[in-house]
Amino acid sequence: MRLIVYLGLAVAAGLVSFALSWVIVKLSHRYRLYPGIRDRDVHTRPTPRLGGVALFLAIAVAFTIGAFVPQLSLVYSEPGKVLAVVGSAALIVLLGVADDLWDLDWLTKLAGQFLVAGLLAWQGVQIGALPMPGGSLVLLSPYLSLAITALVVVLVMNAINFIDGLDGLVAGFAIITNGVFAVYVYLISYGPTEQSDYFNLAQLVTVVLVGACLGFLPWNARLRDDRPARLFMGDGGSMLVGLLMAASTLLVTGQIDPGRITGDPDAGSVIGAQGLVPAFIPFLLPFAVLTVPLVDFGLAVLRRMRAGKSPFSADRQHLHHRLLDMGHSHRHAVWLLYGWTAAAAVGCLLFLLVDWWWALGFALAALVGCTLLTLAPLSRRKRIEATAQLTATDAETGAVLAPFDPLDAAADELPLDVEPHLDTAETGSHPAVER
Repeated sequence: MRLIVYLGLAVAAGLVSFALSWVIVKLSHRYRLYPGIRDRDVHTRPTPRLGGVALFLAIAVAFTIGAFVPQLSLVYSEPGKVLAVVGSAALIVLLGVADDLWDLDWLTKLAGQFLVAGLLAWQGVQIGALPMPGGSLVLLSPYLSLAITALVVVLVMNAINFIDGLDGLVAGFAIITNGVFAVYVYLISYGPTEQSDYFNLAQLVTVVLVGACLGFLPWNARLRDDRPARLFMGDGGSMLVGLLMAASTLLVTGQIDPGRITGDPDAGSVIGAQGLVPAFIPFLLPFAVLTVPLVDFGLAVLRRMRAGKSPFSADRQHLHHRLLDMGHSHRHAVWLLYGWTAAAAVGCLLFLLVDWWWALGFALAALVGCTLLTLAPLSRRKRIEATAQLTATDAETGAVLAPFDPLDAAADELPLDVEPHLDTAETGSHPAVER
């Protein structure tokens, strides 16, 4: 019954998201509600960026429907947390839409993000304790809990926002990661009553977010190379996705009984892997599913601070930009980042379901496969360059120019500063030897 309820809410969110996305596309083009092209943008034509509004309204509708579902009565028995999630989502979307339309400065955005995080923590959506080996929990002081909660929420929101640079990237990322997280929460919370005061709200958040993103993706994905996205989620959408992912994590982390997931039958465990690793999955899984955005965020902050810039200043050196520069097509880059995300998320989840060597083997195999696919354009480019060098000839003499390639180690026998054939007047300024 629980699966049917959540599936129904996901479908409702998806249908509303799809329909509202169509409405927003039409209204945005009619009233020109879209900004111009920026230097760092990958797309080449103005595209509406108000998709976050469609996502939020779809999620709000699903939450409203859920309030009338008897099986979810335990979720809505704590209305403060539900209203905190929905209210903070509304505020972050308003902040993001304002930034999409008027380009707010980074300090204003950061202040708004901390206010939203404070609203969540104020209503009890926060990290109250952390799991430790042996099935114990370490309680956090109220001030430490508030500080960690705010930092986690702001970090996740900005990490997701940073990777929002390719058509369909964040929407597909959210579907993969929240799908995995929903499976994890379902396994942990399963019990005879099929209700849990710890996990149901987290399940509701993740499932509804997956449904909303599935309905939005057809408008946001690049279906063909000549058919780019018709609607972007914008900062409002990307920060909304980050906020809800952080909220679902906060609703789980520190509120579980690690003894139930260590595989000890006497502790009433619900899933099978042995050892201490499963006890840390509530803490490790959120980082695993966020591997791609967290790596991109960390590299961006270091890169900008080394250049003496603000960590939130824009540039064109994110991971997705680098994949494009390596030679991947737009769609290939998106699918590669999907692959990296799925490898990290599924690999971590498998430690709960199978013996550790199977999970580790899958993770290593996925890592190798993703690495080979990522580096494939470099090998292809190297082969093309090598072929061009071996077949390039001088326009006047017909001599093969490859032996005089300054990048060729064999050219050490013919120093560049004395070899007459490298003079541009004699070589006709051929690109292969031009200095």
